[in-house]
Amino acid sequence: MVNGRNVERRTILKAAGATAVTLGLAATTGCGGDGGTSADGTVTIRYAWWGAEDRAQRINKTIALFEKKYPKIKVKTDFQPYLDFWKKFNTQASGGNPPDVFQNAIGFLRKYDAKNVLLDLSEQAKAGNLRMEGFRAGLEKFGEVDGKLLGVPVGSNSMALVIDKAAYTRAGVKPEQGWTWDDFDAAMRKIRDKTGRAGDSGMYGVMYLYDLYLRQNGKAFFTEDGLGFTESDLADWWTKAEKGVKDGRYTDAKKVAQIKPKSAVAAELAGGEFTWDNFTVRYTAEGKSEYGLAPIPTTDGKKTGQYLGSLMLSASKRTQHPKEVAQFIDFMVHDPEVAKIMGYDRGVPATQAQFDAYQPTDEVNKAIAAYEESLVKAGVLEPITPHPNGADICESAFLRIAEELALGKRSVDEAVKQFFTESKTALGT
Repeated sequence: MVNGRNVERRTILKAAGATAVTLGLAATTGCGGDGGTSADGTVTIRYAWWGAEDRAQRINKTIALFEKKYPKIKVKTDFQPYLDFWKKFNTQASGGNPPDVFQNAIGFLRKYDAKNVLLDLSEQAKAGNLRMEGFRAGLEKFGEVDGKLLGVPVGSNSMALVIDKAAYTRAGVKPEQGWTWDDFDAAMRKIRDKTGRAGDSGMYGVMYLYDLYLRQNGKAFFTEDGLGFTESDLADWWTKAEKGVKDGRYTDAKKVAQIKPKSAVAAELAGGEFTWDNFTVRYTAEGKSEYGLAPIPTTDGKKTGQYLGSLMLSASKRTQHPKEVAQFIDFMVHDPEVAKIMGYDRGVPATQAQFDAYQPTDEVNKAIAAYEESLVKAGVLEPITPHPNGADICESAFLRIAEELALGKRSVDEAVKQFFTESKTALGT
């Protein structure tokens, strides 16, 4: 799913995020596509994704396996960095020529469904070309919108608190499942006082953390058709974050900006920060300490509001080869050899067969798998509400405005008003 930090971090991590480019897209109709059927019956499908070279190398290996199993299906590939991917996708889709199958995220499902771009894969599932059983923790429902199957998960992640274990030990803080926000605030003060660094890197723009906080209190960042919180709610959240910076519990955003692209945790400016669990590899690569995953604080000691997010594979409504596209997606999410090649590059494998097939040997990925298993065992996972059309623009605005607030360029009131103004326009409300 998508991350509330920044696109730069996603680029470094080569992982899924959910921020988007605010670009228009003309509605598309019909059943065109790349075409590509040779005289011997071989068809060609186009597959596009975002990521960097190492992801491309892994994916190309999986495609070689697929083409060996399905010799009559050839896969033409294309990959771009995150922002470039969506720019190109918008251009292709508005011209009526999107890729047959492509990497996707929940923030885009309703947007591109409304523009008649996405293929409903449920018919292919009924025909037996795409298996929708065997998914972990209810992930098979993740790409369903308004009764249509618009995306199939390939991996999962969930929000977590990444901590510098040494800093937490020195401060005498031991976070446990069910700890509260009051416990968290007390822990931030202990880390500040015992280690000389802030407790957290700052919570201004972590949209998906704010979503969890809202869900803990009976709301959500998004409903099916708009925002699920008020201006007063957001003002309260951002005011608390601002106060945390002033009293040293959270890192000053100006200091964080100075050490980018390195994280505040790895740079020893903060004892921890909230991010997606599968991003943990970043800290080990950047820092000198040992890093771990801690539970999300709660309002009532029970409800975390968490869900498993996921990268997905979606198909174009214009494809001339829906059966072959469905077979390709099925292979990518179920075949055990694919998991052995991809590892946790796109998150923890979404299906149990792939989860079992890839057993990480390094401590970081072992910790990621253990964390997600602990969420299932604790029974805290909930369904996620599909984001409304325009959610990608709202998230982009949230990140930008929160950063302006953190850097002192806007007051809380100004930031809140600006966010709601931009969101209402994006959502048409």
